Amino acid sequence: MPALVWAADSAHHTQSFHTSHEERGQSMGARLKELLGQGRLVRVFGIGQLCDPKLIEIVGHIGGFDAVWFDQEHAGLSIGQVEHAARAARLAGLDSFVRLTATDYATVMRVLEAGAGGVMAAQVRSAREAEDVVRWARFHPDGLRGVNGTGIDGRYGTLPLAEYFRRANAETFVAVQIEHVDAVEDVERIAAVRGVDLLFIGPADLSQSMGIPGEWEHPRLWQAYERVAAAARVHHLSWAILPQSPAYARRYVELGCRMLSVGLDVWTVQRGLRAFLAEYETVTA
Repeated sequence: MPALVWAADSAHHTQSFHTSHEERGQSMGARLKELLGQGRLVRVFGIGQLCDPKLIEIVGHIGGFDAVWFDQEHAGLSIGQVEHAARAARLAGLDSFVRLTATDYATVMRVLEAGAGGVMAAQVRSAREAEDVVRWARFHPDGLRGVNGTGIDGRYGTLPLAEYFRRANAETFVAVQIEHVDAVEDVERIAAVRGVDLLFIGPADLSQSMGIPGEWEHPRLWQAYERVAAAARVHHLSWAILPQSPAYARRYVELGCRMLSVGLDVWTVQRGLRAFLAEYETVTA
């Protein structure tokens, strides 16, 4: 395997803050798709319970991340919250996508119109369900997404219809979560669905569905990872995971993973508080 290059290296992020306001302010999902298409290893940060534009700005200014994803599934984010979060991401030079709540046509369409660069469908269990997500996320000829170009995705009505369709289809990022044993059993067909950009493994839910919750070293769990990796490789897709530690991350990358979800907002605050307490624990009266 050739040597890997972090997509989000320091030189890259130094450059990103010197791009034009228009380039930075319109970034949604195109750059993320480009990096994955090049086989680059990208890092993303998850935001849910503590979703706030200021936190997203901090992530952008710290550097090292290529995108943020917003957890609508577990945090119940409103469309208004997604809109403000996506705007902050664009201005911080970060692409964005939304892990969706129970997925239907309107759920997929509305977060894209709110400015998210893409969607990630949770609990997908079959190729048929993956096809539905793609159809709802993309315009003709790739899908049948509802047409309304008056949001930020249509540059507030300033894009001609043909250009709106072309750009949206080219730039919208579509990920499917593989987090149930049924999805693993159908993963070859899911990976073959035209318009899917990424398979995102959810280790906790997947292990639970297999009857081995949290048994990260269980052979059956690793066999599932290998099957997902093989399907992604055959169909020229990237796959992603939320790693339990740097050691696990290295093993996933060796299997071909090209997106690491490095940290969540709540975990970051927890670690920061503990680090501050540890730093000052020797100070006593």
